Amino acid sequence: MNTNPRKSHKYKPTAYLILSILWILLIFSFSAQPATESTKTSLRVGMTVGSVLVPDFSSMSEIDRTKYAESIEFPVRKTAHATEYAILGILLTATLSSFEKRHYGLWGWLLGTGYAATDEIHQLFVPGRSGQVTDVMLDSAGCLLGCLLLCTIYHLSKLRKL
Repeated sequence: MNTNPRKSHKYKPTAYLILSILWILLIFSFSAQPATESTKTSLRVGMTVGSVLVPDFSSMSEIDRTKYAESIEFPVRKTAHATEYAILGILLTATLSSFEKRHYGLWGWLLGTGYAATDEIHQLFVPGRSGQVTDVMLDSAGCLLGCLLLCTIYHLSKLRKL
């Protein structure tokens, strides 16, 4: 009987691969948004954050709510970068692990970082957007966090079975 949870389902590698590709396409779609649309998305998130974290946010004037959302736009964008790439790191690591790739965490991080670089190059061709080396670094750090998180979970699950 196969006791390795990563080998127990023959469709798991394909499922992880499909999820990874879908996530990459989602990231691509966010990066393909022109600057004005991307800013609107960030402001909507800022408004949502304000409604959850700021007491009486709904009773504030529209101008004050907008100012609040604008004031947190930068951290919202950077948190989104790190989070979307942490998820990508998890998916890539799971994919490579399920295909029994050696050093799956390292390869997941390298692939995620490579995609981050190409994604920033892609943004050079989107109206109002720019490619930023700092975003590649942030994306890479988020990807690394996701890879390390999943590798840690895998390692702890192996130790628990001993």
